[in-house]
Formats: sequence, C-alpha cells, structure tokens
Amino acid sequence: MSDQIDDRMRSARRRIVQAAIHLYGEMGHNKTTVADIARSLSMSSASVYRFFPSRGAIEEAVVQEVLEETVSAAAEAARASGPVLRRLAAILKAIADCNEARPAKHRRLQDLVTLAVRQNWTVVLAYDDRIRGLVRPIIGNGQARGELQGGSPMALTCCLLEAMDVYINPSRVGAATLRPSFDEMLRFCTGALRRTPLQPAEMAAHVQLKAAG
Repeated sequence: MSDQIDDRMRSARRRIVQAAIHLYGEMGHNKTTVADIARSLSMSSASVYRFFPSRGAIEEAVVQEVLEETVSAAAEAARASGPVLRRLAAILKAIADCNEARPAKHRRLQDLVTLAVRQNWTVVLAYDDRIRGLVRPIIGNGQARGELQGGSPMALTCCLLEAMDVYINPSRVGAATLRPSFDEMLRFCTGALRRTPLQPAEMAAHVQLKAAG
C-alpha cells in the first residue's frame, strides 16, 4: 500500500512539473501562476500545493528536470569506451549540445535556468557535483593508464570544467563574448591534460636525480 501511495505521489508531482515546463516555455516563469498550472491539469491550486509547498519549489523541480536531461546525456557519453581524452571530449560535447538545444526545445524556460545558476540554487549545485562526479574518475583512470598528466584528479577536473565553462554552463547559452570555438578550446584543454613523453634531456635529469636519491 505504501509503495502504491509513493508511486501516485511521484506520478502527480511529475505531471505538475511537466505542466509547469510547458507553461514556463510558452509564457515564461514570471507570468505563470500556480493557478495556471493547476488549471492546465484540471486541478485546484490547493491540490498542487499538496505536492509542492510553494511556487519556488515547483520552479526548483522544473530546473532539476531540465538539468537531468543534460546529466543523462553526459552519463551516456561517459560510458563509451576508448581513449580517455576522447571520452572526456564526448562528455563535454554532450553537455554543450544540450545547452545549445535547450532554448529551441523549451523556449522561454532558459530564463529560469539562468536565474537558478546565478543564484546558486541547490539543484544547480547538485548538478555541478554530478558532472564533476562523472569527469573525475575518468581523469583518474587516464592518469592510472599513463594517458594524462599527474596531479589531483579533482583539481584537474575543476580546471577542465572551469576552462570549458562558457560552453557547458547552463546559463551561458549564446553568450555574446569573443571566444574560441568549442573545438579550439577543447583541443587546448585536452592538450594541457595529455601526458607528454619526457625529452632526452629531461630523462637524463630524471635518472641523475633518481641515482642521487
């Protein structure tokens, strides 16, 4: 019985979120009221408030749902096989593609996503953690395989994501700034991560230091 109630609760919450996504996309989140959402579902506003305590809670759930699409695409890319740098590139490209497609798919909903990012909503911080959680073990694996340079995997993860922020930040879609293309920046970042063989002079110095030690 408890499972059935939980399922009904989840189903109702999802219907409300999907209705809000549609209305926010059509009218914008500022012009959409809880009454509008309820009316589109043939519900009362009081019924909507049974599942969400406030309009803000609905907006957070909407942003979470939208960002979940990006996380799913990134996770799918992370499961691919092949060289580590190719897998990292696939993750970043998947995120960038989702960001670029969002305004066309959800229209005015992008304004809400931008607001959430700028105000550091909890759902956005959780999203950032999940993306880092996808990238960090791949970088660690690349280091273990000798494909990437040494250092803290988390530090390298943060450096990579920060460098690519203008392409993968959900709020930076269509940012009017002078910047290299996605591919140019990606080549720069992967080049910085790639482990390069020691040159002869460096190898000699390494041997001498090892012998001295």
